[in-house]
Amino acid sequence: MTTHPPLPTIRPLLDPAPEYAKWQSEEPIRRVTIRGDNSPWLITRHEDARTVLADPRFSADATHPDFPHTRPGAPPQAPGLFHQMDPPDHTRLRRMLIPDFTFRRIEQMEGAIQRICDDLLDAMTPAGTTEADLVASYALPLPTLAICELLGVPYEDHGFFREKSNALTSVAGDPAEAMNARKALYGYLRALLERRAQDPADDLISRLATERVATGEATLDEATGMVCLLLLAGHETTANMFPLAVIALLHNPAQLDALRADESLWPGAVEELLRHLTVIHSGIRRIATADVELSGVRIRAGEGVVVALQSANRDPAQYTGPDDLDVHRDASGHLAFGHGLHQCLGQSLARTELRLGLATLFRRLPMLHLTAPPDSLDLSTSTVHGVRSLPVAWR
Repeated sequence: MTTHPPLPTIRPLLDPAPEYAKWQSEEPIRRVTIRGDNSPWLITRHEDARTVLADPRFSADATHPDFPHTRPGAPPQAPGLFHQMDPPDHTRLRRMLIPDFTFRRIEQMEGAIQRICDDLLDAMTPAGTTEADLVASYALPLPTLAICELLGVPYEDHGFFREKSNALTSVAGDPAEAMNARKALYGYLRALLERRAQDPADDLISRLATERVATGEATLDEATGMVCLLLLAGHETTANMFPLAVIALLHNPAQLDALRADESLWPGAVEELLRHLTVIHSGIRRIATADVELSGVRIRAGEGVVVALQSANRDPAQYTGPDDLDVHRDASGHLAFGHGLHQCLGQSLARTELRLGLATLFRRLPMLHLTAPPDSLDLSTSTVHGVRSLPVAWR
């Protein structure tokens, strides 16, 4: 029996696991082991990754018995989780949410997001205070407050859904604990949808309840699953990306100086940080529904595929000096938000949160610095790479 190397589950703080560069150079499409005898194909090059993510023969349907889940004992597929569905169900559900995530809608939220940034920094920096945990004080509440405002989820319940989110996204957690967490979170959100159906507000949950569930376009279970997905994805990714971006910029002072000298560079810098850090480090999972020839490798129907976004975004065939952080780089075409039909619905919101949050932080705290060595930071065990806390100080 052929033995394949395990898919790396641990990575350095700011870089992909070193195996990826080696495999990308020597065998860019290769088998890896993710658990037991499940050995999907690993895709490490940018061009191949785009091809897989745009090809409908690579299915996102997580109900397939051989689907390469991120962990054993993954909870069974639930209604509404459209990121793990193919058309037409994926298209039907995603289309219901698009009006709330258009560029114009997120642009209208900029004032509210800026106020969140300022209020959080006011609370973090009262007179006489010169240090804080940036994750707890800023990086986590910023996207959580923003997604709660958009969805209509009471922020005072954020401790509850943060706890359930951790249980659901941990790759090292107990499957039974994850299942219980999902049940609790679904119960909470289902009750919230039912309340908003009777007493709607100006938020996404109310619109789902009154315009989609009430009309029969979606079931209550589907709406619950969609809100759950948006809630988890809406705070988990940005909350993990933010502290890593802060560390990366402090580690590259010339890049940070360029941003301080010219704040018009921030939109491009956010794209470069997304490319450089790529926090979705467990890969995008697919399964082939037909035999596919990809760069000379035959992937057969029923075989799993893992698209290594962090490797694709460091591909020297796509980016010159891919391991360097360069805020002047044109990082367009990066795959941090995926590609194709399943590209991240909330990417405009994430970009806005990162741009406003980082620019405001470094403008207001020009002397910000870390108070712990980067190699001492506690990394998350989630499918999203990040740190659990980030001790910082300022003068």
